[in-house]
Amino acid sequence: MATTSQPLRGKTTCKKIFWAVFPHACFILSLVIYAFLGALMFSHIEGNREVTLSEEYRTFLQNLTYLARKLSDNVTENEKMFKNDIRELFNTADPVWFINPEDRWSFFGSLFFCCTVFTTVGYGNTYPVTRIGKYFCMLYALFGIPLMFLVLTDMGDILATVLSKSYNEFRKVQSKIQASKLCSGSTCSKRNELKSRAQSKIVINEPLTIMEVLRSQSGMKRRPVKYRNVELFEMLIARENENTQPARNKSMERWSSCPELARGKTVSRVIENFDKIGKELEKLDVPIVLMVLVIFVYISCAAAILPNWERNMDFQEAFYFCFITLTTIGFGDTKLEHPKFFLFFSLYIMIGMEIVFIAFKLGQDRLIVLYKKVISFCAEKKMPSKKVYPK
Repeated sequence: MATTSQPLRGKTTCKKIFWAVFPHACFILSLVIYAFLGALMFSHIEGNREVTLSEEYRTFLQNLTYLARKLSDNVTENEKMFKNDIRELFNTADPVWFINPEDRWSFFGSLFFCCTVFTTVGYGNTYPVTRIGKYFCMLYALFGIPLMFLVLTDMGDILATVLSKSYNEFRKVQSKIQASKLCSGSTCSKRNELKSRAQSKIVINEPLTIMEVLRSQSGMKRRPVKYRNVELFEMLIARENENTQPARNKSMERWSSCPELARGKTVSRVIENFDKIGKELEKLDVPIVLMVLVIFVYISCAAAILPNWERNMDFQEAFYFCFITLTTIGFGDTKLEHPKFFLFFSLYIMIGMEIVFIAFKLGQDRLIVLYKKVISFCAEKKMPSKKVYPK
């Protein structure tokens, strides 16, 4: 029986782990599939569009040719005027004129664009041009942004649990170190003696259970009536507990023997996991300074790695780019030359956005507490003081 029960226990633990991980994997997988489908659609719509030479583009080329011919050999005299004319001319240019749709809207380029849409980063260097592409972009963002926020909230619960447990363990270790420093040998020994005495008193004064009474007494007939009454009273309490709680234990035995009932219980547990999304994030309470430090270290690690494949960036520029990306500002002033590397970098960005999201949530909670204190303080100041009239 022991050999057969061990594989069953292993299977049940594997099933529990699977159904615990299933909601999180479901969200992430749905986001990945959504991104790939969007990349296919945008690459088909925007990559296959026909490039037509508009009148504005032809006028731009004519003016550019005219300025190039007008520039004489004596560059020093006409340099300032030429710079002003060139600046005014290029301000009227459309960036779409200088982009090859097939190169910009490849599968990886479209996937890069989809990531910037549902993460609300929106760098601005890639955007749909066709009317169908614009309509599809609005529809894509309408469903993609809530899905991304749902993934952020779900993954934020995991990070919040890890952060809270790590912080609590750190506080426990810190309190033990402080207690060991403050506590001397004599006082600690006295405290331990007092604790052991108190615990021994508590154990002696605790009521005995039925099994302990039966083991301590040799026979039921030779015992006094007083002990029998106590045993009967405890047996009645135990029977009352059996009528209320063990129904769940019996049903658990039926679940283990009947797989059809186990499926219903598994489904209910999965639904409970879905219902618990966002609860751990609400209970998180760590110092905001710690979160700022985590964000700084997280961005610094990426800023040290990113210049290895983006040659136009140094550490400071990469740090600025990561901060603008993780906070979903996305000015677009710093551009990536290799979107394929950005896709490998997308996992880092998602985790970083979750960390920033947690920091913003903590900052929001602190601001609410501060506003409450300020409003209560102002309300107490404005309350009219009670006048005491003479009798």
